Amino acid sequence: MQQKNENSTGYQTQTGDNNTNFFGGEHHHIYPQTSPPQPLGTPDNLPLSDVAKFVGREEALATVHQNLQAAQTAVISSVSGMGGVGKTELALQYACRHRTEQTYPGGICWINARAQNVGIGILDFARVQLGLQAPDFLNTVAEQVQWVCQRWQGEPILIILDDAIDEAAVRPYLDGLDARFRVLVTTRLKLGREGTRLELEVLKEADALELLRALVNEPARIDGQLEDAKRLCEWLGYLPLGLELVGRYLARKQDLSLAEMLERLEAKRLAARALVETNEDMTAKLGVAAAFELSWQELPQAARVLSGLLSIFALAPIPWALVEGCLSDWDEEELEDCRDDELLGRSLLSREKQGTYLLHSLIREFFAVKLKDELSEVAEGLKPKFAGVLTEVAKTIPQTVTLSDIERVEEALPHLQEVADKLTSWLDDNTDITWPFIGLARMAEAQSRWLDAEHWLKTCRDTTERQLGTEHPDTAKSLNNLALLYKSTGKYAEAEPLYQRALGIYERQLGAEHPYTATNIENLAGLYDSMGRYAEAEPMLQRALGIKERQLGLEHPDTASSLNSLAGLYKSTGRYGEAEPLLQRALGIRERQLGAEHPSTALSLNNLAELYRATGRYGEAEPLLQRALGIRERQLGAEHLDTASSFNNLAALYSSTGKYAEAEPLYQRALGIHERQLGAEHPSTASSLNNLALLYQATGRYAEAEPLLQHALGIRERRLGAEHPATAASLDSLAALYGSTGRYGEAEPLLQRALGIKERQLGLEHPDTASSLNSLAGLYKSTGRYGEAEPLLQRALGIRERQLGAEHPYTASSLNSLAELYSSTGKYAEAEPLYLRALGIRERQLGAEHPSTASSLNNLALLYESTGRYAEAEPLYLRALGISERQLGAEHPSTASSLNNLAQLYRAAGRYAEAEPLYLRMLKIFTHCLPENHPYIKTAWRNFIYFIRQAVQQGRAGELSAHPVTQAILQQVQS
Repeated sequence: MQQKNENSTGYQTQTGDNNTNFFGGEHHHIYPQTSPPQPLGTPDNLPLSDVAKFVGREEALATVHQNLQAAQTAVISSVSGMGGVGKTELALQYACRHRTEQTYPGGICWINARAQNVGIGILDFARVQLGLQAPDFLNTVAEQVQWVCQRWQGEPILIILDDAIDEAAVRPYLDGLDARFRVLVTTRLKLGREGTRLELEVLKEADALELLRALVNEPARIDGQLEDAKRLCEWLGYLPLGLELVGRYLARKQDLSLAEMLERLEAKRLAARALVETNEDMTAKLGVAAAFELSWQELPQAARVLSGLLSIFALAPIPWALVEGCLSDWDEEELEDCRDDELLGRSLLSREKQGTYLLHSLIREFFAVKLKDELSEVAEGLKPKFAGVLTEVAKTIPQTVTLSDIERVEEALPHLQEVADKLTSWLDDNTDITWPFIGLARMAEAQSRWLDAEHWLKTCRDTTERQLGTEHPDTAKSLNNLALLYKSTGKYAEAEPLYQRALGIYERQLGAEHPYTATNIENLAGLYDSMGRYAEAEPMLQRALGIKERQLGLEHPDTASSLNSLAGLYKSTGRYGEAEPLLQRALGIRERQLGAEHPSTALSLNNLAELYRATGRYGEAEPLLQRALGIRERQLGAEHLDTASSFNNLAALYSSTGKYAEAEPLYQRALGIHERQLGAEHPSTASSLNNLALLYQATGRYAEAEPLLQHALGIRERRLGAEHPATAASLDSLAALYGSTGRYGEAEPLLQRALGIKERQLGLEHPDTASSLNSLAGLYKSTGRYGEAEPLLQRALGIRERQLGAEHPYTASSLNSLAELYSSTGKYAEAEPLYLRALGIRERQLGAEHPSTASSLNNLALLYESTGRYAEAEPLYLRALGISERQLGAEHPSTASSLNNLAQLYRAAGRYAEAEPLYLRMLKIFTHCLPENHPYIKTAWRNFIYFIRQAVQQGRAGELSAHPVTQAILQQVQS
């Protein structure tokens, strides 16, 4: 409200309630008796205060005193705040302290401004304490007050107006005061300028506990039940009045535990006896509800309705935009006035920050009772609006939640939780009641709060079953969502029955040919794919595709999604020839139906490119990946998560082809997006760290790779759990790094732990379990523990043959690994057929030009070389070298390895003149592509020096060229 001070008397205020203000501490008042007359002419009429311990308000006392001192005119300062916060007690403690210190020798006048006319109070004080009686010829109280104040002796003078409720009634008596006067006003209203008003807050936890100790007069009782005491203080919102009432109640009930006290409060809320009954020696004479009732009676109907709405919100900061959404039919300015003038102005609501407000816990309880008892008809309209507005917020939470999404809806989440917990029955019949739960679960998943996500999705299932029935399609939807969570957290056994039950509901309620049924079939098939149960997944994906083709049409985008899913299964099982036409058809549908620039088209481009990369068709893959990246940057933005995915995919292609310098900035850019959008601790950030680390490892930058792999492992352990398959993958990656640097002792426990996780979480027969068996066997082979390696390799081969098929490229890898072991132990006869079989699979499945085919050719040639069959080895080495040059490039490290292999064969065969240029070219590639300390470079130099030394020993140094590198090594060898 506007305040006019024509006589330059100014004023400050402190807001409080009538006899409900308590500051903390133990009180033994006999109120309203007055204290004995003070000696030496310091008059006062203060109520007696017998507080044993006054806590938590020293700073407030200092502020009050400071506010009352700085002015050349009469100073009016206010203490404002909600009922029960302790305004009256603060003013009384201030007055008593400064009476002792004789700060106000002119006197301290206490007036109960709610119960008594301020002018009459001043006149009574002047007559009783000062002996000043205004003459009868003065007709008005204001004139009499002015006459008394002009003759009031001594300075400064303090007048305390406790619990003022009407500024207009007070103002006439204050305007005529001169500079000797200091006026302290306690009120629930916002009076005075900001600089002269103290807004009194509730106590801090430590002060609230200290107050309880003093009130109970048995500190050990509080400290022995400290956690319950903290919960009790929190329930009371740290409000001094509530704490005093409960503390005195506990002092009387010595056998009552704090937990039982809390149970009574929870059961009866504001009607609990502990919050109703007051003591004679308390400064406050009203219980909590009665104290709030004083403010309630002053509210107009619109403010009461707004208060009722606010009580429906959770006990958390309230974004005002949500309130406006619930009251969209109200005039915006009138709603603001109702908030600012009535609720904020009476300290019933507090402003937290721009656009955000907060109710105290006990005021919220009070408003909720009023909503039920006095506004029941209004509640019938407010609750559906509240539930509907928050459900719309839930619908805006995407499947993949970013940090910006979290920031956007974070303040709404407690209120959305209120809907999920209590109000879904108030949603109208056309609203999907699963959305509040889905929104909360998505937010929890984004922050890796898996137990919270599970809770909400289970509650969603239970709610739909209770409100809609066990056979309702929305119940099936809730089952699907819970199953998806279990799948993403590796709990496959728990996911399967939920998917199966959901499928049954869809088939019975919507029909076997409904598109929703097809989607559920795909979900279950996706689970089987993850579990390695490909034979079960394939017919389900085929059935889903058939439904969509029949029900939606051959050209529908959802049909394209089904084509993609089936193609993904074929790719997983090495059936690349069957996958390709499906992916091409899906791409065509999306280009025609959605457009060449649609994000779904980019997804199809990416899927087809990944197939080409898997089959070594790098030249065909690159333009598709570049086009997909361009679409995502243009349509979704440079910071979108799908754009990060495109960066990762293109970087992986460049890594595969040895373009490490081009791959690195792409991996780094993808990592940056994930960190900015999802946070440094997100599992997707861990994946980006892992990808970048693998690049560093491939280029021999082990010191840079190791901390990234350790960081990724830490994220996955913290966010996904120590038993998650992704954690096992991180363990494998870190172990591989340790193996590359010869730290076998550190690698082995990681590989064993990874194997254990996969066996427990994925099963003994899962292809990923086979991969871990291979890795551990490789470690045993590297450390010469051949007897331990062989059974692991045989077991891995068996799993892959059974689960993936005899013709799968992974089966070829297992055959190759076992053959390498046999070669290492001189079992060449056993190794050769395995190498031949692996080569055949790769030629048939990946093609004659694939880098993996080149690897098989190299391995078989090495076997022939080891057994002296040089003539058979040479064409294989030459063919492998040609594949590497054509597919990976003349400067790729794999090309250098092929050059080394062929050079070693020529050296063994004494063909020095042919070997030397191969060695030199190999060295040039390695030193150009890899850091100088890379193990490959060390091995290359060792091989070349050995070659020179052998030529010298055999007297054939003259056949070597004049190449400066050759001559430098030759000079060293001969010296």
